[in-house]
Amino acid sequence: MSGAVLVAVAAAIGNLLQGWDNATIAGAVLYIKKEFNLEGEPTIEGLIVAMSLIGAISITTCSGAAADWLGRRPLLIISSVFYFVSSLVMLWSPNVYVLLIARLLDGFGIGLSVTIVPVYISETAPPEIRGLLNTLPQFTGSGGMFLSYCMIFGMSLMNSPSWRLMLGILALPSLFYFVLTAFYLPESPRWLVSKGRMLEAKQVLQRLRGTEDVSGEMALLVEGLGVGGETSIEEYIICPANVLTGDQEPTADSDKIGLYGQEGASWVARPVTRQSSVGFASRQGSIASQKVPLMDPVVMLFGSIHEKLPETGSMRSMLFPHFGSMFSIAGQQPKNEEWDEESLAREGEDYTSDAAPADSDDNLQSPLISRQTTTLEKDMVPSAAHGSIVTLRQDSLMLGNTGEPVNSLGIGGGWQLAWKWTEREGQDGKKEGGFKRMYLHQEGVPGSQHASVVSLPGGDAPGDNEFIQAAALVSQPALYSEKLMSQNPIGPAMVHPSETAAKGPSWVDLFEPGVKHALAVGVGIQILQQFSGINGVLYYTPQILEQAGVGVLLSNMGISSGSASLLISAITTMLMLPSIAIAMRLMDISGRRSLLLGTIPVLIVALVVLVIGSLVNLGDVANAAISTVSVVVYFCCFVMGFGPVPNILCAEIFPTRVRGLCIAICALTFWIGDIIVTYSLPMLLSSVGLSGVFGMYAVVCIISWFFVFLKVPETKGMPLEVISEFFSLGAKQAAVSENR
Repeated sequence: MSGAVLVAVAAAIGNLLQGWDNATIAGAVLYIKKEFNLEGEPTIEGLIVAMSLIGAISITTCSGAAADWLGRRPLLIISSVFYFVSSLVMLWSPNVYVLLIARLLDGFGIGLSVTIVPVYISETAPPEIRGLLNTLPQFTGSGGMFLSYCMIFGMSLMNSPSWRLMLGILALPSLFYFVLTAFYLPESPRWLVSKGRMLEAKQVLQRLRGTEDVSGEMALLVEGLGVGGETSIEEYIICPANVLTGDQEPTADSDKIGLYGQEGASWVARPVTRQSSVGFASRQGSIASQKVPLMDPVVMLFGSIHEKLPETGSMRSMLFPHFGSMFSIAGQQPKNEEWDEESLAREGEDYTSDAAPADSDDNLQSPLISRQTTTLEKDMVPSAAHGSIVTLRQDSLMLGNTGEPVNSLGIGGGWQLAWKWTEREGQDGKKEGGFKRMYLHQEGVPGSQHASVVSLPGGDAPGDNEFIQAAALVSQPALYSEKLMSQNPIGPAMVHPSETAAKGPSWVDLFEPGVKHALAVGVGIQILQQFSGINGVLYYTPQILEQAGVGVLLSNMGISSGSASLLISAITTMLMLPSIAIAMRLMDISGRRSLLLGTIPVLIVALVVLVIGSLVNLGDVANAAISTVSVVVYFCCFVMGFGPVPNILCAEIFPTRVRGLCIAICALTFWIGDIIVTYSLPMLLSSVGLSGVFGMYAVVCIISWFFVFLKVPETKGMPLEVISEFFSLGAKQAAVSENR
């Protein structure tokens, strides 16, 4: 995973530049006013600061469509160019009008980085550490503010501080960012797959994951191109072929499944007809009886996944601990020579192997995964799988509780991508066949499913490591060629998706129930974040800390009031960094939803204390101390939850094909909310006072807690494509409930 970590760190530098710029202009404007005589021109002064906000909003309106059209990486490169050019123009700025133009260009860079960086990190990070890596922009942004405040404070101690140098020095880190984006960062593999550039996507994945075997994840990325679809939740017992029934009783074709990344292994998925005590499939089936009033079905679906997870071992051992090892070991069994010969023959006739030199992105018949283009019978029931149970059991036990997979068969978060061929009676009485895609998820811990297995007809129950109980999201594959229906069927997601990729994103897709549902969550959480009081508390931090006596202490040390204000801001920003580091650690352990539900009540208490401190006179020292502690606690808890989580969620919950459009809508909501809160603050202060403003923020935080509890699901550790599938399924369940 080191490749994905380094790429995320490099991408997050864009947010460091944003934080650097925000802090720099806050200090430099004090000296800009003096040089251009703007003391009597508050409109121009405010415009200098707000021009970057105007630029960010304007570029955000088109950034989503551009990200889906051009790609994520080109927009990051353009962002670094805007940063670099704007800093040089600010360094030169002969008058206020040129400075305004430079600030506008700077806003373009800010808007692109804030919008695209979370999407890019989400699409390149493994599900197990996606939350940690997507908290990096919050950390680097706060780190950039801290470094900038320290720099400006040092310059403010000079005899004649230069605001041009303060603003122009941004050119150095932005040039470094340009080099990283242009020569180091790869394009998002999900975007490459959406454009049919399969070989490039595979090479990027191999670099990011540090392994040659990325076939399972490649198939996942193809399946993620679909938007919506009919999905059902089913429950299975998964085992090698003929384990449950014995060799004397042949397995029905309808029970056979194919696992992506497998060679010569035969697997059976037997439906569980009765309810399981541990399965999310069974738990979601009784949502009507369990349902909390007003709670979104999506929240319950996601919650059922996270209720039962293995609690032992490392982070990677929590992911499919025996499911992964069972599949991996089976894949190492001796290959069937007859199968290999037929596979090679078919590859030579009609299909080109993924590893062959002739493979190209223009060949629609190029298989996505090599060694998967065999007939159903040969792919599903090779003789090599028979009589291998002893070896399977011994090798699985050798792995112990860690269950570290030998090769990368899973798709992250304990999920495995599989497919099966189904047949049904058509209207004319003839049998019709089709593919079914299966997202499999292990339930509970191995060895806890004996009761379920014993109840199934057949022979004795197998050993603990020979089967697993799994729930599955089953639906039609996102892609497959109808030409294949008249031939021997092969796995879906096998054919080059250029035809579907050529369609590109569509505004119509935004009205698909799952996408609409996700947009409501994303837009709602962004609005509530902006109205939760962060801008107001930031605005009054220097004043509150000066009341605490910090300003007097610094003036006694010979530091001017302007320099003291900058130093206070630097100290406040520094306090955020360890809190963000804690959030990075907890984001993939406790989860996004848990962090929000745990930190928002603390925000409410801090705001209530600030209200009391404004209304009740407890003495200057007591009031100042209480206010200072409240501000520090508010900041630390905000950056642990309500600061990073909304952007992380918005980058995770949308389908690949419309992710750029949807994230732009959420980002636009963020900027509009920022403008409303920032420019309404003076009017609110004059009408209801400081205590009234903080009281309003506390009410919004209370509303936010209920919104998170009822509407925001837990997405930790889940592949992006599975998250989209759950939103689609939950939206349709909600629609069915409303129509009853």
